[in-house]
Amino acid sequence: MSRPVFSLSLPSGGNLVLGERTLVMGIINVTPDSFADGGLRFDAARAVEEGLAMIEQGADILDVGGESTRPGADPLPAGEELRRVLPVVEGIAAQGRVPICIDTYKAQVAREAIACGASIVNDVTALRGDAGMGRVVAEAGAAVVLMHNRGSSRDMYRDAVYADVAKEVVAELESAMAGALDAGISRDAIILDPGLGFAKRAEHSYAALGALGRLAVLGRPLLAGPSRKSFLKRAVGDRSPCDREWATAAAVTASVLLGAHIVRVHGVEAMAQVVRVADLILSSSG
Repeated sequence: MSRPVFSLSLPSGGNLVLGERTLVMGIINVTPDSFADGGLRFDAARAVEEGLAMIEQGADILDVGGESTRPGADPLPAGEELRRVLPVVEGIAAQGRVPICIDTYKAQVAREAIACGASIVNDVTALRGDAGMGRVVAEAGAAVVLMHNRGSSRDMYRDAVYADVAKEVVAELESAMAGALDAGISRDAIILDPGLGFAKRAEHSYAALGALGRLAVLGRPLLAGPSRKSFLKRAVGDRSPCDREWATAAAVTASVLLGAHIVRVHGVEAMAQVVRVADLILSSSG
């Protein structure tokens, strides 16, 4: 088996090649209430240090976010989000050697983060959260991750109603792509994410992950983000997020074998090893 290979041009002038091997995206939550690490990286200097360590551990991309998007989370003012993320983006860009992704749905935050060195925008609303986001991405020539989601973080489970998870995720991401193209974003700049854990109950997330390969019909590289999420409790019981690494490893392996080009993870060192093994299995499967 093999995945299609894509090359994304980044604002820095470099290219991001997706598909020759699975890339590892390390998560840096610059929040006091991260579900996965309890706010360990809320201090900017520590966040930069952790990001640089992730690069050494095997991260190919770093994803910096200043607002929690866990279910039930309240929106954060743009000013506070900027205060949190810009020093981290700037600090990593000055010392790091990998692309930086800004995890935001706010056009202002994306614009200023790109100016500080970010080259990818990870938008959990797939451009629906801010009417200006598409224009910002297009004008910057940045890459964008369009994630399947419904509603807001505060009430996302209200919209977790599906007749056919895979069919609806494909259709809604296709619609999101059309919106991105209408905003002037190049098709070649788009990455798609099925949105595991977002507007999905556990059974929906498992169905979306199991059907990851069906997203290939949309002709764009795929990102999967199962790391430490609550849907894993369906399989392993009521464990804390940091105690879901074995479960995460299983979901990451499945993501690679089902066609993910990028996996978004918290524990980079361990998951980079998982990805390398899964890649060898994939490349050996004929």
